Amino acid sequence: MFNYPPKIILAFGETISGNEEILSWFLRNGYGELAALSYSIRGSQEAFTWLMNNGYPHYAALDSAIDEDLKAYQWLKEHNYPLLIVFADACHGKTEALHWLMQNKLEGFVRVTQKIREFRDNQTYDYHKMHF
Repeated sequence: MFNYPPKIILAFGETISGNEEILSWFLRNGYGELAALSYSIRGSQEAFTWLMNNGYPHYAALDSAIDEDLKAYQWLKEHNYPLLIVFADACHGKTEALHWLMQNKLEGFVRVTQKIREFRDNQTYDYHKMHF
């Protein structure tokens, strides 16, 4: 996730807010994994399955870690995705993770984590959602 241009990261944040136009643009322009991650974060089991089946299990694990699935969080650790761990921690508002993102000039990611927190804070979760 940290290899995308800053504009793409900011656009990804807008998809969390439900911007369908950007989601469609992602799908048409080679960023299907970001569209799937956005849909997955927003609760789509189909998108989660797509991530798992199309070479993006780390994004599926990130989605689950954001949903506080400790098994997914541990999977990210075991498979050496420290930056995704920082991102998941920042989505939970952990100060040290947010500071790390700022110190590393990743302000766009901080904005995305804020969008994710806003979205999560305004949702009712289905306890049937598949865990990682």
